[in-house]
Amino acid sequence: MAHGYPHTPGEEFPYGDDPLSAQAYFAESATSMTMPDFPLSVPKRLYAIGDIHLSYKTNREAWDSLRPHPNDGLILCGDMGESMDHLGLAFAKATTMFAQVFWVPGNHELYTLPSQKEHGARGLAKYMECVAVARSWGVLTPEDPFAVWDGDGGPCLIAPIFTLYDYSFRPDDVPLEKAVDWAREKDTVATDEVLLHPDPYKSRQDWCAALVDTFNAKLETALKQNPNTPLIIINHWPLREDLVNLLMVPRFSIWCGTTKTTDWHKKFKAKVVVSGHLHVRRTDWKDGTRFEECSLGYPRQWKECLERGLDINDMLREILPGPKPPPEGEAPTYFRRLAAGGRYLGT
Repeated sequence: MAHGYPHTPGEEFPYGDDPLSAQAYFAESATSMTMPDFPLSVPKRLYAIGDIHLSYKTNREAWDSLRPHPNDGLILCGDMGESMDHLGLAFAKATTMFAQVFWVPGNHELYTLPSQKEHGARGLAKYMECVAVARSWGVLTPEDPFAVWDGDGGPCLIAPIFTLYDYSFRPDDVPLEKAVDWAREKDTVATDEVLLHPDPYKSRQDWCAALVDTFNAKLETALKQNPNTPLIIINHWPLREDLVNLLMVPRFSIWCGTTKTTDWHKKFKAKVVVSGHLHVRRTDWKDGTRFEECSLGYPRQWKECLERGLDINDMLREILPGPKPPPEGEAPTYFRRLAAGGRYLGT
């Protein structure tokens, strides 16, 4: 089965990179909660990063150099790695460096590898194991109540969600049952087709539909209970198809979200939508809502950043307070190929 691009020799994930590995390159376990060594105080700034892929030595070493932010919060928007050990590494460092940490799952956390210590947990069971690890570190997840952020740029309601995808990011003339074959025509098949199982649902589409219903209801309740508090929606997968522009692997889009969430930024009055998955760092404005794609990516996808003297700390994206909205609520896409930076750099 094709997986888009071959595995790079010497890199450690044995199933090869996802097909969008080349995209960003060419385009613009803990058993109890470990508290930080510093005293907790009111968080000030809120940052985000995703797709840190700790199965790679380069990324693990970079993550270990994360600097303290004792008054700030951090969003981890999925794809920490493929195992509970990777999650533990991510959460151990993040909770030591930040006052509060939020996490949503990506597709890689949901993989079932034959060699995993989790004895083959699949689908929903694998997700709930990840949630348990996060909670053991005091990390807030999509299964927890939404939390109010009272730091700079607040108050805002932090809303981690989990929607998966349903192959609906495809042309109108491609039927659902032909979507994967359509992608395969261009040698593009996501590793998910082998390692991400939908159990106990019949299909990933069915799991996605159930998740969309669950989080639609949760967001509706949050909006009713907090009508004057803006939401920060966090999801690994983009909410909108028009934000998925994969020049090198355009047909990978079918694994990138669901059209059922297209209007959620307006429906739920989101101030910011935070996502990852694409490995294309960018900022967009739609209808007055800021969309932040915050992925780090595989080592070669941010190698140029390292060569220019940047490190993991420069790749953190400031979510709050963030910039002021553009006058018309729209702005050109700002690609952050070299400067994901903690500060907003403008369009």
